[in-house]
Amino acid sequence: MHKGLIILDPYAFGLIYGSEYKNEIAHRVDLLAEPLSKDEVLKRPDLLAQVEVIFSGWGAPKLDAAFLAAAPNLKAVFYGAGSIRHFTSDEFWARKITIVSAYAMNAVPVAEYTLAAVLMSLKNFWKQAYAAKRDGKFPERVPCAGGFGSKVGLVSLGMIGRLVRERLRPFDLEVLAYDPFVTPEQATVLGVEMVSLDEIFRQCDVVSLHTPWLKETEGMIQARHFEMMKPNATFLNTARGAVVRENELIEVLQRRTDLTAWLDVTYPKEPPVADSALWTLPNVILTPHIAGSQDRECRRMGRLMIDEFDRWKRGENLKWAISKEKAALLA
Repeated sequence: MHKGLIILDPYAFGLIYGSEYKNEIAHRVDLLAEPLSKDEVLKRPDLLAQVEVIFSGWGAPKLDAAFLAAAPNLKAVFYGAGSIRHFTSDEFWARKITIVSAYAMNAVPVAEYTLAAVLMSLKNFWKQAYAAKRDGKFPERVPCAGGFGSKVGLVSLGMIGRLVRERLRPFDLEVLAYDPFVTPEQATVLGVEMVSLDEIFRQCDVVSLHTPWLKETEGMIQARHFEMMKPNATFLNTARGAVVRENELIEVLQRRTDLTAWLDVTYPKEPPVADSALWTLPNVILTPHIAGSQDRECRRMGRLMIDEFDRWKRGENLKWAISKEKAALLA
């Protein structure tokens, strides 16, 4: 059996693996210790000298030159969370160590959250609920697009965008998308109409952002896009706050009170700074970055890591292995 360690923050261990999956891992590898935090494992060079396989998640150790020198036998890392950019290094990639990420499983709850937000936005749910609570009575009916023949726009068709599209299929909606990397043939299979970014904002009743945070995408969504939106339209962001020029969004929302912004992410701070207008604007729904995996949903990621380990041990092709190039694209 390969010699293994489970290294991550204690809270993350409980969410992603827990005793149930720890026992499954222990049947597959020779666990050298109980789960350790990144700080604890650095105090155990005797364990690092032996380890061949690491199961991890939020709170992973920095896989830099010093760590790798202490772990000369390390062959594979199974990371039960999303982006690996913050703890990998050039030295890690040079060692050609296998690394797997559960980013795909984290995409599932984001897509589910987005579906719920889209359907509720088409009913102008927030305006109705907010007015009822504010005034202590049912408000005059607010015009809404509704769930028949309305247009939903997806900005970027990466993994999450495509999952959202699939979850929208049972509904009587037109789905438009913007993604410069999607071919006409792919668009046909996905059943979306590809249009420009401007047209997404101009035509759609709900616009949902799924663009990763890259240097090239910072500030991609600007004031002029929000100005183009239809009356009573909604903008959803479950991607990254940095893709949106937040100060410009606020400025437009202060004037266009008919619009709604449903924001699960913000920038430059999460949560927003204390004096941000996002806290007080009545046409902003602000949630604390909850679209991704929460509580029991995190177990999907642990399950995937165990399944990927089994494939790795059998010498099969891995479904979710990450290359250096792919890691740069995972926000």
